[in-house]
Amino acid sequence: MAYTSLLSFSVCLLVLFHGCFAQIDLVTNHHQDQPWGQPQQPQPRHQSQCQFQNLNALQPKHRFRSEAGETEFWDQNEDQFQCAGVAFLRHKIQRKGLLLPSFTSAPMLFYVEQGEGIHGAVFPGCPETYQSQSQQNIQDRPQRDQHQKLRRLKEGDVVALPAGVAHWIFNNGRSQLVLVALVDVGNDANQLDENFRKFFLAGNPQGGVVRGGQSRDRNQRQSRTQRGEREEEESQESGGNNVLSGFRDNLLAQAFGIDTRLARKLQNERDNRGAIVRMEHGFEWPEEGQRRQGREEEGEEEREPKWQRRQESQEEGSEEEEREERGRGRRRSGNGLEETFCSMRLKHRTPASSADVFNPRGGRITTVNSFNLPILQYLQLSAERGVLYNNAIYAPHWNMNAHSIVYITRGNGRIQIVSENGEAIFDEQVERGQVITVPQNHAVVKKAGRRGFEWIAFKTNANAKISQIAGRVSIMRGLPVDVLANSFGISREEAMRLKHNRQEVSVFSPRQGSQQ
Repeated sequence: MAYTSLLSFSVCLLVLFHGCFAQIDLVTNHHQDQPWGQPQQPQPRHQSQCQFQNLNALQPKHRFRSEAGETEFWDQNEDQFQCAGVAFLRHKIQRKGLLLPSFTSAPMLFYVEQGEGIHGAVFPGCPETYQSQSQQNIQDRPQRDQHQKLRRLKEGDVVALPAGVAHWIFNNGRSQLVLVALVDVGNDANQLDENFRKFFLAGNPQGGVVRGGQSRDRNQRQSRTQRGEREEEESQESGGNNVLSGFRDNLLAQAFGIDTRLARKLQNERDNRGAIVRMEHGFEWPEEGQRRQGREEEGEEEREPKWQRRQESQEEGSEEEEREERGRGRRRSGNGLEETFCSMRLKHRTPASSADVFNPRGGRITTVNSFNLPILQYLQLSAERGVLYNNAIYAPHWNMNAHSIVYITRGNGRIQIVSENGEAIFDEQVERGQVITVPQNHAVVKKAGRRGFEWIAFKTNANAKISQIAGRVSIMRGLPVDVLANSFGISREEAMRLKHNRQEVSVFSPRQGSQQ
């Protein structure tokens, strides 16, 4: 009897503990799979070959012209892009040009190199809480349209987009709008292969724009060759290249509740305008329309509605808001209450006043990471904007936990990159428009030319860290003098100079020559 009771008690304990551990495992897995709640821990990236004998500064290889602009792609098959698991592109949008609504299968980070415009991103399930006023009137009454949030774009903005989120861009400025973008095809959010894919919701863009400049697979190429067809970067595909063009028109008509004639128009099979089209109908920023209407009807001074002031404060970002947001980032509890899905901030500005490191004689460094743009925690990307004055130096360092893809935005300078073998795999002058990848843990130094040197670097970690080799916060300052002296075979006095001769942080002002 006692044996039976003991056996029953043991079985109950076993079932109880098994259930507890199962519950713990269930909760743990739930948090790991939750994309917008608790911040995700960095996951191992797809491993690629990163053995370099030398690197090259790259120019775009493919160019596709559209009605109101052009799109350029760097060769994704380059070893340095394969190593980092990224694709790189540039949009040049003319005045009144509209980059058609589209989405990618991987997270994207883009930088506004030049100009200004309007950006819209549509998050599924979020309400249309913003209004625009059309310039076209029906029966002498202005028409208002409800939609999701719009964002102003200006030079220096960094914008983050999760995988699968549809977005569009309109150039409402007075000059060309130039955007450079990194697509993190090696990110865990991309469940497809590591080839660039862009899914357009409208229009008939060239096939190369959809595939990132990549040609069709071998079988498709052979089939097209047998039919006597050519595949050129400037040519248009015979059928529509948007996601609606593949559906049957009668099924599409039923889904939208429209007639088949309109459904066929959505498929854009005979549209030859490309990926960037000229906006025929007028478009106004919501606040501009309200201000103009207020002046015309009331003749009074501009009075901004509360929702407008709230939107502007979200977009412009006051210093107090930035401090509060950084504070939340440091003590983030991960309960998902800091930012809701629909109100996540996608954009961060990088003016001189927000620099993390500033040297009045050398330049400045501004970092955009998950502390000041929290959505980057989920994308596992960050950015660094650098500005060096004439002949200034960005301290030699290595990226501890990320690859760095550097795009030169202005001026010229010299970049040196050193591998683990102590070999300089890159030592060249670079200039505007070129791209170079600095692999993780490879030492790098930048020196500006006479015209100064500016860049934007996209990094494959939400909080990319560097370790400096020289300067006030360098590894040399952290080592004892005797360790330095014996490691390099130098005297203690020389080791002291090595440690303390540079008192600047990260950005070094130019010197006439090295001390003897």
